[in-house]
Amino acid sequence: MPLVPRLVAIGVLSVAFVTLTIAITAGAFTGLDLQVAQAMHDAWAPPLHPLFQLVAELGSIELTTILMLALTVYLWRAGFGSDALVFIVFIAGLAFELFYRLNLHHPGPPRSLSEADGPSISQLFPAASTGNSFPSGHMLRTVIVYGLLAFVIRRLSTSPRIRTLAAAGAIIVIVLMAVDRLYLDVHWESDVIGGLILGSIALLAGTVWLDRPRKADN
Repeated sequence: MPLVPRLVAIGVLSVAFVTLTIAITAGAFTGLDLQVAQAMHDAWAPPLHPLFQLVAELGSIELTTILMLALTVYLWRAGFGSDALVFIVFIAGLAFELFYRLNLHHPGPPRSLSEADGPSISQLFPAASTGNSFPSGHMLRTVIVYGLLAFVIRRLSTSPRIRTLAAAGAIIVIVLMAVDRLYLDVHWESDVIGGLILGSIALLAGTVWLDRPRKADN
């Protein structure tokens, strides 16, 4: 995608995210959030629980940080120099997530609905939990990390098959994560939408940086 359309997309998504935030603050999503959560709870099947907890690990702070660090190190060591600074969009995404978790009162689904998330290092710091759930951090991190991995693979590979598999793989993981967040009832659908939008903004910003006009890094 050319630069200008990407910048326009970032602007449109930014407006959409602000609008979503205002709507959530006004309680516009409360009814729909409850309906979707109850529907997912009713559809819950014990045999699928371990599978969805495994899917949750794909968006965990631990794995996504490792993958992002690995991508950063690869870009640096492979001679792409300042391309490694794309790690900043990941950090920015985490910062925005934390900001909204601290400042937007939007409690997650009650324990009576939630089927529990997978294990996380954050469980070691229960006092740091705000109880708020907007936006979904798993969704945010999944879009950024797997989107950037697919973008870099497609940019470097000359194989049409590998390029297609990279894009398809990222899309599949992102869709699975959206379903996972709702199926385990650990997030409202408004949280998932927020994470998807915010993650897409960061992803597009990362691709703009990677595709910027520049001289060779030496």
